[in-house]
Amino acid sequence: MLYELRIYEAVPGKLAALNARFENHTTKFFAKHGIQIVGFWTTLVGESNHDLTYLLAFEDMADREKKWNAFSTDPEWLAVKQATEADGPLSLKIRNQFLAPTQYSPLQ
Repeated sequence: MLYELRIYEAVPGKLAALNARFENHTTKFFAKHGIQIVGFWTTLVGESNHDLTYLLAFEDMADREKKWNAFSTDPEWLAVKQATEADGPLSLKIRNQFLAPTQYSPLQ
């Protein structure tokens, strides 16, 4: 398994809108394209309370590329993204990391 950790730094004041887009739209597009969601988190204590962090699971990098490319070019998703950013972007920065589980990890 390959895990992708993604951290979105929301524009100040737009974390609620970013969460709403994920809850009402993005997760449905992930399901449509077979992207497996492990979980979503916001930061209670830490470097920034403007962050939305989530973890996705893929079989391998080729699986990730195929599914992510289908999602990111989906015309319906692009229309939703454009509509939800009519008043400007919801995130300032997106960071991601690809993680491989250790032999002793409960998540394989």
